[in-house]
Amino acid sequence: MAVPPEDRTRFPGLGTDPQSVRRRVEALERLMERMFVIPGINRPVGLDVILDLVPIAGSTAAAALGAYMTWEARNIGMSKWQISRMAGNVGVDWLLGLIPWVGAIPDLFFRSNTRNLRIIKRHLDKHHASTATIDAKAAPSQPGQGPPDSRKLGPGT
Repeated sequence: MAVPPEDRTRFPGLGTDPQSVRRRVEALERLMERMFVIPGINRPVGLDVILDLVPIAGSTAAAALGAYMTWEARNIGMSKWQISRMAGNVGVDWLLGLIPWVGAIPDLFFRSNTRNLRIIKRHLDKHHASTATIDAKAAPSQPGQGPPDSRKLGPGT
């Protein structure tokens, strides 16, 4: 017996709308590529590199997580060309990771999930502009700098 849509339990963040998809793929990319920073070389590392240390099974598990990101891209209506580029990125990452122990080294530099996130963001920014986010850091303020109305104006102005 099928459950009517209005009776289904809704989980927050699990929607199929572009904003929910953006949040999920950004979180997955952060987990896979930028979980923590290696001290000394200041290089972000994620689950992708850690899984590559486990021969064959680790690389396959990382590729499955990367394929999930590609599946999400298909669900938001990306073109076959974009999806095939994303699948190629995951495939190259998987092949590099199949090399036991040494496969983790190229994975520090070839970040397929970051590349795929960039492709998805470009699509979402173009076709679903309401999901766009601003990635900026606040600049430190200096005395005397700021909007014109915040500076002291002399007499007669």
